[in-house]
Amino acid sequence: MFSGIVEDMVRLAAVERERENLHFTFECSFAHELKIDQSVAHNGVCLTVVKCQDNCYTVTAMGETLRRSNLGLLQVGDEVNVERSMQMNGRLDGHIVQGHVDGMAECVSVEDAEGSFVYTFKYENDPEMARRGYFTVDKGSVTVNGVSLTVCNPTDDTFQVCIIPYTYEHTNFHSVRVGTCVNIEFDILGKYLSRLKHFE
Repeated sequence: MFSGIVEDMVRLAAVERERENLHFTFECSFAHELKIDQSVAHNGVCLTVVKCQDNCYTVTAMGETLRRSNLGLLQVGDEVNVERSMQMNGRLDGHIVQGHVDGMAECVSVEDAEGSFVYTFKYENDPEMARRGYFTVDKGSVTVNGVSLTVCNPTDDTFQVCIIPYTYEHTNFHSVRVGTCVNIEFDILGKYLSRLKHFE
């Protein structure tokens, strides 16, 4: 479980394909603290550490993960938002994030908000998925590339988020442009509430 508060940005050092799997090796400031089997969120995707060496670690993504997320689009040198699993004795500064990405959204607009930025993202409008809680609500939570954010001005297939300068500089939001695909995870509370309605 994660909070959506990005801990660091890591740089992709190498990619190795093994059948449908991709092994990603990242350069990371806290690689020496990691252990095999530890969970780390990468652009919001929970992956298991399978190897640690010097200032790098390796994780593996299977075909299903690559189809649902933007990890398959990564190239060597790209920056990725990372967060280690949440400590239960700390404050929950973001919101409850599972690290189970629901899909991708495309950036369709970036507006200068006099020092901050307003990003608009568009995702596939699937009525059946919406009935199951896969949607956004005004002032609710959404995770974009692993960043816990507050939703603004949602529609059936778009939402906006406001990015302050600190978040812009310390996450890979500074690389998000119109046309960029990002990972999104909808709020788990909305999914549970939608599921409960089936039992009324």
